[in-house]
Amino acid sequence: MQNSTYPHPSILTLGGFGAMGTIKYLYCIIALVGYVMTILSNGAVIIVVALHRGLQEPMFIFICVLCINGLYGSTAFFPSLIANLLSEIQTVSYIGCLTQVFCIHTYMGCELTILAVMAFDRYVCICNPLRYNSIMSLTTVFKLVAAAWLYCIILFTIYFILTIRLPLCGSVIQKIYCDNWTVLKLSCFDITVNNIFGLFITSVVIVLMPVLILYSYIQILRVCAKASVDTRAKALQTCTPHLITLINFATDVLFELLLPRFRATNIPYELRIVMALQFLVVPPLLNPLIYGLKMKEIRVKIFQLHRRKRIKAQGMSTSNVWII
Repeated sequence: MQNSTYPHPSILTLGGFGAMGTIKYLYCIIALVGYVMTILSNGAVIIVVALHRGLQEPMFIFICVLCINGLYGSTAFFPSLIANLLSEIQTVSYIGCLTQVFCIHTYMGCELTILAVMAFDRYVCICNPLRYNSIMSLTTVFKLVAAAWLYCIILFTIYFILTIRLPLCGSVIQKIYCDNWTVLKLSCFDITVNNIFGLFITSVVIVLMPVLILYSYIQILRVCAKASVDTRAKALQTCTPHLITLINFATDVLFELLLPRFRATNIPYELRIVMALQFLVVPPLLNPLIYGLKMKEIRVKIFQLHRRKRIKAQGMSTSNVWII
């Protein structure tokens, strides 16, 4: 039975910042630039897909959802990081910490489920091209998107409830942000149930989703092996950005899951911090660049939108001259 004499601390200290001194302001500028770039790049893809009817197809809708998820994860991390870098004491409220835990974990899970849905879309498109339009209707697309989000949100809500039931006996988190594992380590009560359910979530999200993605691509490769050279080239051009995104994110998540559970004392502190931040910083920043540069349709529409705004701005400046 849990003892109520151990209340939750109202303020938690983020010990991962260490003694940065004045260099923290340099990190703050880098974080701010990274956050602004993430907002602009993801926002550009979302706006272009939303405004142009020609891009409102399954593949582009899934890319748009991936960018929305990237903004969600970045917003759960960057504002708190920037605020702490500008502060003399790096702290976070208990409620704020739990909110960050929930947002970061749901972001991570949704990223993998969305990538799995995108792999299924490519599988249907390449392996069943004649039935693609009937299978991947807009209704089906929105159902898949809703399922991808709800699947992770429900699982991590249960995990989250198991975490908040535990009183905390410590108040120092040895990281620069809150995650579930570091919060659990502050509890002086039995966390066996949390660990078991954590392994279950790891199995059905972190392991199952990449397995489903790999299965989809094995089937795609089988079809491509029998297809013409042009068909293989088009399939590779479509699938390459997705594979790059998957490998990048899966590698980052693997580091984040394994690093805290092993005594990585032989790894420099700075490198451990960088490795722990990879899955929060790199995918949201690279995803829109990968798809925006690789997908010709998105790239063309972004350039057209930029050119239209520039022409409009020039026209306004010309009219202002005549008014003067």
